[in-house]
Amino acid sequence: MKGVVYKSTGSNYVVKTDNNVFYYCTIKGNLRIKNIKTTNPVVVGDEVNIIADNHNFTGTISEVLPRKNYIIRKSVNLSRQAHIIASNIDLAVLFFTIKNPETPLGFIDRFLVTAEAYAIPVLILFHKTDIYNAEENQVIQALIKQYTNIGYPCMQTSVSHPKSLQELAQAFSFKTVLLSGNSGVGKSSVINALNPQLNVRVGEISDYHLKGQHTTTFAEMFDLNNNTRIIDTPGIKGFGVIDMDKTELSHFFPEMRKLMHQCRFNNCTHINEPACAVKQALQQGHIWQARYENYLSIYYDDEEETYRGKGY
Repeated sequence: MKGVVYKSTGSNYVVKTDNNVFYYCTIKGNLRIKNIKTTNPVVVGDEVNIIADNHNFTGTISEVLPRKNYIIRKSVNLSRQAHIIASNIDLAVLFFTIKNPETPLGFIDRFLVTAEAYAIPVLILFHKTDIYNAEENQVIQALIKQYTNIGYPCMQTSVSHPKSLQELAQAFSFKTVLLSGNSGVGKSSVINALNPQLNVRVGEISDYHLKGQHTTTFAEMFDLNNNTRIIDTPGIKGFGVIDMDKTELSHFFPEMRKLMHQCRFNNCTHINEPACAVKQALQQGHIWQARYENYLSIYYDDEEETYRGKGY
C-alpha cells in the first residue's frame, strides 16, 4: 500500500495512504542501513510503500520511493553526518525576523544555498512586521530589495494583518510547502492563522536570550486544505551546509552564477584569482558585500567547525 509520511519521531512514523487513512508505522530493519550517511532513513514528505495491518491501522514501511528533492543539514550532534529535514518539497518558506528572535543573514544564505543545490524554490518571509519600529522597517526594506534583486521572492506578513496571510495562502495553493527558520519566528502561529482547526502548539520567546523555545520537536505535515500541505519543522539554531564541493559552491549563488562564465578561469573560486568577474562586480557594488562574506564563510567551513557557535 502506498502513502506519504506525515510525521516522524525518529523511530515511529505516521503515514497517510492513498485512500486517506492514517497508519502508525515502524520501518523494516534493513532500511536503517540503506542510507547510512544520514541519521534518518525515512523523513516527512517521503512517498513510501507499507505493509499494513488494517485491523489496528498499524504498518511497516517496506520501501522509500525515490525523492524528487530534500532539504538537508548537518546533524545537530554528529558533524560528520547529515539530517534530512523533509523531502518532495514544492516550495520552501524561510521565515526571517529582525528581532524576537534575530535571524542571522548567515543562516539565510546557508539555507538558500542548500535549497539551490536541490532545486527547491524559496520564498523569504519577513514575518512579525507589526512589531518593528521605523528604523527596523527600513532595514527590512533594504533586505527585501537585496534578495529580490538576486531573484528570491519576498513577502511581509503578520498574524495581526489577515490580508497578508491571504496572499501567503495563495502562494501556497496546490503545493507541498516546507516552513523553516529559527525557533520562535512564528511558523506554528502562521499555520494556526491559516487554519485554526489544526491547533498547532505555539511556543514563547525566551526572555534570557530573546530566542525561541523549541516547541516543534519533529517535522510534521498538515493538510492545510484539500490542495495544500504544510510541513512544520523544528526551529533550527544552526544550518550547516553539507556534501557540497567547494569548487561548485558559487554555482548556488545565483548572482555569482550569472557572472562565472566571464571569469578568466573556468574553475575560478572568486577569491584570489585574477580577472574574476565576480570580484569585479563586488568592487563595483553589483554584488552584495554581506552575501559575499557569507559565501567565504561557507567556503572556508570545515567538518569540525562549530557553525552553531557563530549563530548560523
